[in-house]
Amino acid sequence: MQKNLRWKLILILVFLGICTYFFVSPREKGAPWFSRLNLGLDLKGGIHLVLQVVTDDALNQELRQDADRIAQEYRSRDIPFTASRKGNGFAVEITGVDGARAADARAYLEDTYGNKYELRSKSLEGKTDFVLALTSSYMRETRESTVRQALETIRRRVDALGVAEPTLQIYGGSGQEVDDQIIVELPGIDDPERIKGLIANTAQLKLVLVKKDQGGPFSSVESAITANGGVIPEDYEILLYREDRGEDSRVEYLVVNRTPVITGKDLKTARPSTDSNGAPAVSFFLNSDGAKLFALATEQHVGEQLAIVLDDQVRSAPVINERIEAEGIIQGRFTQQQASDLSLLLRSGALPASLVVLGERSVGASLGNDSIRSGIFASLIGFGLVILGMLIYYRQSGINAVICLVANTAILLGFMGMVGATLTLPGIAGIILTIGMAVDANILIFERIREELRGGKTVRAAVDSGFSKVLWTILDSNITTLLAAIFLFQFGTGPIRGFAVTLFVGLIANIFTAIYLSHRIFEWVLGSRRVERLSI
Repeated sequence: MQKNLRWKLILILVFLGICTYFFVSPREKGAPWFSRLNLGLDLKGGIHLVLQVVTDDALNQELRQDADRIAQEYRSRDIPFTASRKGNGFAVEITGVDGARAADARAYLEDTYGNKYELRSKSLEGKTDFVLALTSSYMRETRESTVRQALETIRRRVDALGVAEPTLQIYGGSGQEVDDQIIVELPGIDDPERIKGLIANTAQLKLVLVKKDQGGPFSSVESAITANGGVIPEDYEILLYREDRGEDSRVEYLVVNRTPVITGKDLKTARPSTDSNGAPAVSFFLNSDGAKLFALATEQHVGEQLAIVLDDQVRSAPVINERIEAEGIIQGRFTQQQASDLSLLLRSGALPASLVVLGERSVGASLGNDSIRSGIFASLIGFGLVILGMLIYYRQSGINAVICLVANTAILLGFMGMVGATLTLPGIAGIILTIGMAVDANILIFERIREELRGGKTVRAAVDSGFSKVLWTILDSNITTLLAAIFLFQFGTGPIRGFAVTLFVGLIANIFTAIYLSHRIFEWVLGSRRVERLSI
């Protein structure tokens, strides 16, 4: 039996050694000791943002796209109509459809958009007007998918920045029927304005042809309209053209085609580069479908201008000199950092809707250091008082409890170091609570052993009986707290999750040390000899 016990103790020591290694050792070569444990926002400093996804943007964009598609389809089918446009609210209005073709127009709308819109119509003087109103179920699904897509886009951007252990979570609502707020916590960030711009920038890229005749540039919107006979055709729109020419910078306007040649969806990747003059620029590369479309458009429109539009602003409008296939370049008076940031935005994809910053909080590194010192100081005081109390009250058996406490802490911190978990100030509170729970389990065991000894049992029998009889009590108390930790992690935000993680892992370690390790220590102390008294 002693041989088996020896091997058990050796395995326990090896396990505790591994845990200590993962807590103490550096993350990588050249890194400092204790670097495996990431520090959270409240300990390391950084930024905390609450963002609202303006889901109406996605709905309005879809309505405008559907209106354009309907117009193109009616023209291809020779169905006369006056206009197809986004109407009031979340609806598409098609006006002036020839009564003789109204049935065909309705059939197309019902077949194509019947599951998405509620269709209404009215006829007057040989003309029929249609109104397509988005269904409430489709609106809800679109809002939810927009928030999820925004979250994933933000996550890709944050990952590209190399931020360690960021927290991104859909949080709550702002009166909408869906949760449309996102919490973003980025530890260790020292340039919050740049990061906020990178996160909230929609980065919607599209390449459109400038109107061949009277496309501009113009000094104002009015002059663009006047040059085009007082009316801009429905297939075109006026966009701001902000051309940066150093001291000769100016704001102009271009008349461009509403239908893009390609969009950000056709983008494969983007990276910082330089233009022909050696100035910072952004090169973009298209996927196979985008390359085909781009090649066809540039071949058919040699000599015309192609506007590169980012977030509804023309960034450059070069002349097409030859057929272009899979790549292009965005020029402008970029700094190296701006070119790098823009390429990051394009690679991560466009946000499906704009973001509004509802709340912003910056935590300085000095405040984080104060939190670390306070947390460690509180932990050491609590740990020391617990050790002193156990040694005074339980005498030599208290040493057993102290060993279990140290082992419990080593397992907890080792696990967090191994998985690269983030330690927050609430996480430190979770460690302190775990110490209390560990002491509680030892007290239950020791008091039960005392009762068995008072009942006349031998020391060995009292120890075995004490552990077996409190097993389910310890499991019950710890499992109920484990369930609470799971719910805290599932529904809590960053700091609360930090508390839940340390509490959960600490309780698992507590069950192991209280039930298994403590029992093995008693067996080792008692040995094979007959012991008449136990210092407890």
